[in-house]
Amino acid sequence: MELFWLVVVAVLVVIGQAFVFGRRSLSRLHYRRRLSTERCHVGERIEMIEELENRSRLPLPWLRLEAMLPVAFQFAGSADTVISEGTVYQNHNSLFSLARQVRIVRRHHMVCRQRGCYRLDSASMSVGDLFGLVRVNRPVQLNLSMCIYPAYLPLEHMPEAYRSWQGEVEMRRWINEDPFLITGVRPYRSGDPMNQVHWGATARTGKMQVFQHGYSADPEVIILLNIELNEQMWSTVTEPVAAEYGISCAATVAANLIDRGMKAGFGHNAIIPSQHEHDAVIAPAYGSEQLTSMLQMMAELQLKIRRPFVQFLGSFLPDNVYKGYTAATAQPDLLIITPYVSTAMQDMLNQLEASGSRISLLPLPDLDQIKQQYNELVQQG
Repeated sequence: MELFWLVVVAVLVVIGQAFVFGRRSLSRLHYRRRLSTERCHVGERIEMIEELENRSRLPLPWLRLEAMLPVAFQFAGSADTVISEGTVYQNHNSLFSLARQVRIVRRHHMVCRQRGCYRLDSASMSVGDLFGLVRVNRPVQLNLSMCIYPAYLPLEHMPEAYRSWQGEVEMRRWINEDPFLITGVRPYRSGDPMNQVHWGATARTGKMQVFQHGYSADPEVIILLNIELNEQMWSTVTEPVAAEYGISCAATVAANLIDRGMKAGFGHNAIIPSQHEHDAVIAPAYGSEQLTSMLQMMAELQLKIRRPFVQFLGSFLPDNVYKGYTAATAQPDLLIITPYVSTAMQDMLNQLEASGSRISLLPLPDLDQIKQQYNELVQQG
């Protein structure tokens, strides 16, 4: 008889602990996730911070935390996390216990290794009792996004034509700055007059900042990127490394122009999330916000061809003004970043030059050279 009651009590205890450590455990469990930054460049290191808080008066025997994250992020390994990586996503699986009324912070160091805009709002928590009779799952919805801009290329990895093009653009500007044209702010240099100090920017940055002036003759430059590797390509880019190199070239040129206080714009013939065709071109403008807009478009660019580059070039002819673009000057300067120049493309470039545009070509190296440079950058990074 005593054995019978012992069994009954044991069963009641098991059922009771299953009830206690079951569904009610999740109601007092809170999970938050944040990133050290929402924007960075390829190759940079950031932190993903997770906060777990058990507000219950009882401990959790075990807690399983699962998260699906893009493979664009390379995580440093940890003892309590198992990572299963696929071609698009990677699954993070952690199993641990949690004491009563405690909050823990987990920091994950990761390297951003692939350009793009990503969502990191998928997570799932599972808890259960000591004997595995009850297991309760709860998905966690997070509003978290990350935008990875293309990497800037060092000067020695840029196409050879880039150096001579830089000199040509600089020679076309007047030596003296235009005191009535303010393009942004820059750090204070010895000799700058005090009436040029931007006190608002100085207060925000903690360092002396002055107004940056433009030049009386400042060319408007639109950087046009051709993601077609050859004239026969019509859909998906077959060599992503070559396309990513071209995007990084465009980012490097854009940053250089903006840093020098010049007007810059950007356009491409690839698919973007927005299906409105005019969104593929950003008109030239000054300042850091303009650079951010261009980098954002480069990050969102998908390696799929929207239309042939020749047709895209034709939209810049005066008789076929590109939707959404209105130039302050008659015709802007066009810097063409392209892996090839076909006969049809050359004919279109000749028409653009005849209409008043100044055309500059930035031919990309061959595929083998691009892969070699890419491998060098990866090893350095």
